[in-house]
Amino acid sequence: MRCLFAAVLAAMLFAPISASAGDYAPMNCAKAKSAAEKTVCGNYALGQLEARMATLYAVATSLVAMGQRGDMQGAQRDWLQERENCGDRVACLTERYDARIRDLNGTIEGIASRGPY
Repeated sequence: MRCLFAAVLAAMLFAPISASAGDYAPMNCAKAKSAAEKTVCGNYALGQLEARMATLYAVATSLVAMGQRGDMQGAQRDWLQERENCGDRVACLTERYDARIRDLNGTIEGIASRGPY
């Protein structure tokens, strides 16, 4: 079962996508207001990172115990503020997304290592 979960997660995260960032970014790009949001919506690589992060966040929050969800939501709010602080700087945004993705992957791996399945 663990292998099946990993395979499904990998398929969702690494499926080839050929669209503009705004076409698939989980955020509503038509309503993007901040410089960071507009930059993510206009940059294909950042749009992919947004989609990956949003998927991992959804998976992680669905797997953690109810008591941990508040902590995860707080960490996500903190991360969103860090992302906003980057403004339109692509390198800064990329670093923030990479760090959040590593953090969420660590959460999921921690849950997977404890089982049960």
